[in-house]
Amino acid sequence: MNDDRVHMTLDAVRAYARATLARVGLAPAHVAAVAETIVAGERDGCGAHGLYRLLVAAHSVACGVVVPDAVPVLLEPRAGGVVRVDGRGGFAQLAFDTGRDALVDAARANGIAALAITNVVHFAALWPEVEALVDRGLVALAVTANHAWVAPAGGTRPVFGTNPIAFGWPRAGGVPFVFDFATSAVARGEIELHRRAGTPVPADWGHAPDGGDTTDPAEVLAGAMRTFGGHKGSALALMVELLAGPLLGDLTSAESIAWDAGRKGSPLGGELIVALDPAGFLGAGAAEQMARAESVFAAIEGQGARVPGARRHALRPVSESDGVWVSRALLDDIDRTTGGTA
Repeated sequence: MNDDRVHMTLDAVRAYARATLARVGLAPAHVAAVAETIVAGERDGCGAHGLYRLLVAAHSVACGVVVPDAVPVLLEPRAGGVVRVDGRGGFAQLAFDTGRDALVDAARANGIAALAITNVVHFAALWPEVEALVDRGLVALAVTANHAWVAPAGGTRPVFGTNPIAFGWPRAGGVPFVFDFATSAVARGEIELHRRAGTPVPADWGHAPDGGDTTDPAEVLAGAMRTFGGHKGSALALMVELLAGPLLGDLTSAESIAWDAGRKGSPLGGELIVALDPAGFLGAGAAEQMARAESVFAAIEGQGARVPGARRHALRPVSESDGVWVSRALLDDIDRTTGGTA
């Protein structure tokens, strides 16, 4: 430990996250599921999705936007390839756990299947859900909407959420190809971390409340974030909005933030996860074709370029062996907020 940072093993991160989540009132099943997402964030060098999220969880419980003891319900399917889970207002992780095996079974039976999770509070990254399916040998795609924090390209008023997209592809004998990114220029948590640190953000991250340019993170948080890539990111954000909202019969980002009614809690809405079984498409030729796909990865890596998501996987053995460094100020803030021991 030094004045600014605390060294923690991943087991210590897990224990701290579980103790904090239990202290703020989450039921044991939610504690276990949510804590693993936090551990994954710290393990993979994504601080905005790590222990910082304990503050988000604590506030969401305290202001009543999440049902802390919600029991997700696996619903009767409307079609053989559609699995549905009603999260009953709890955090999304446990709802995913409730439907995961049924989704895998449906993908094996049909070649392709979808998990429609509704009425859940979005908490953090999507890559843990995607990787849980890739580990079963499936190709996976996941999307979810958010609060309306992001302006469309050409506008300055929020319409979209950060609306992330995650994708995973299994690779025999190597780490999978997994990416997870917001359709906003940056994740909202990154802006919040700049606000907490008192540092400016790039001018292309968002708009001030009056629609003007700004590098003040507080003004971006009060105004509107921007999509990445101009109209291309805006189109993807709209796609996610439709897939995770009206298609599932759940809230749009604008409806989610209206429902929040100024409590500043985490977003309520839906999540769509699509799983594809290579064997369902290719039969006995699946292994050959998956091996053939490796030529694409070789063409990228062979010229010194990085496969998206590779940085997170490269960090894992280091953090698993050596642990991680966490901001002392963040831990103190978490303990003060949740009644822990500072």
